[in-house]
Amino acid sequence: MPEVPSEAQVLSWMDELSNWGRWGENDQLGTLNLVTPEVRRAAAALVSEGVSVSCAWDIENTHQPDHAMGTPQRFMVATGESAAAQAERGNRMGGCLEFFGLVYHGYAITHLDGLCHIFWDGKMYNGKPAHLVNAAGGATNLPITELRDGIVTRGVMLDIAALKGVDWMGPGEGVFPEDLEAAEERQGVRVQPGDAVLLRTGYGRRKREVGRESLLETGFPGWHVACAPWLRERGVSVIGADTATDVNPSGYQQLGIPLHAVGIAAMGLWLIDNMQLEDLAAACNRYGRHEFQFLLSPLRIIGGTGSPANPLAVF
Repeated sequence: MPEVPSEAQVLSWMDELSNWGRWGENDQLGTLNLVTPEVRRAAAALVSEGVSVSCAWDIENTHQPDHAMGTPQRFMVATGESAAAQAERGNRMGGCLEFFGLVYHGYAITHLDGLCHIFWDGKMYNGKPAHLVNAAGGATNLPITELRDGIVTRGVMLDIAALKGVDWMGPGEGVFPEDLEAAEERQGVRVQPGDAVLLRTGYGRRKREVGRESLLETGFPGWHVACAPWLRERGVSVIGADTATDVNPSGYQQLGIPLHAVGIAAMGLWLIDNMQLEDLAAACNRYGRHEFQFLLSPLRIIGGTGSPANPLAVF
């Protein structure tokens, strides 16, 4: 059985694994500093099939059980119905447009967390005070607009459900460093500095076959915070999962989402929640490899604490 770190040990990682000051006191990119031009060129060299695979779910505006932060809203401003009526009066050209609003943080929408998203002891990554995220300006430090050039790197998917021989992992079942290394060996791949590491628990298959669930009540599988030292040692720049990253329940009293806390606030590690990895798993099996070029371009929202996203794997 893997060793589960105590809560005191995890709390000590807020200092021991910290990247504060590593790339300068005004650093805005955290672990994405590990994605060098050489890493991007190597990732581009992985494209041989010319096939792009989405790693996101559709965004729905009908209520679902996992819309814990509210259901996305769409209001049509102009429609084809009105255009048809106008055409009857001789206006030959028409169009449609809508207003769309949503809270993307949560358990349903595929999104990238900004480095300003999580606070610890009143501070966010690199020691910046939490009050720099305010009602007037949103995130005035570490905003998502600092990622204006997007993420372009090597992606690796570690298929833990396949490793364990199950359709999907169960609620509260965490993934440990031993699982990551066993998946590497099984898949013939090794995580390298600058990589985006995507974790498949099989939850996407469960979501499709069993249906939507109130995940705060049921719990879900995911990364165990025990992986944090491994991620720092390997130089991982981005992690993602087909759930909201942290295994739930976490098993800790003070740390409901410990990898969010240690990863974002201390390490400056970028997290992608609620990915759709079933299509990617099929592509990896089809092409016989679990590495690919990984692309993500967040919306340039001034003051944004993150962004809904459509991550792409290119083979």
